[in-house]
Amino acid sequence: MPKIKNCRWVLIFAALLLSACSAQETQTQYAQGAQPSAVKGEAMIETCKQEAAHRYNTRAQRISVVDFKQYQGSYEILGSTTRREGFTCSFDENGHFLHLSTV
Repeated sequence: MPKIKNCRWVLIFAALLLSACSAQETQTQYAQGAQPSAVKGEAMIETCKQEAAHRYNTRAQRISVVDFKQYQGSYEILGSTTRREGFTCSFDENGHFLHLSTV
C-alpha cells in the first residue's frame, strides 16, 4: 500500500509540473507591439526632409523618402535628392532627430 501512495504523489507532482510548464504567457513584447503613430511618422519625415534640404542646399520638395524602418530603440528614414544623393536620417525611440548620414 505505501508504494501506491508514493506513486500517486509522484504522479500528482509530475502533473503539476507539466501543467505549470505548459501555461502560455499573454503579455506581448514591447518591440513587437510598438507602432509609431501616423502623426509622429509624418513629423519625422518632414524633419528629415528639412535637414537633408539644408545639407544638400536644395528645397524640401526635391527630397524623396525611399524607406521608413523601425528598430527596437530607433527609427531610420532613407531618402535621396533629385541629384541621386542618398542619405539616412536617424531618430530615437521618442521620435527626436539624432543625425543625418550620407549613404
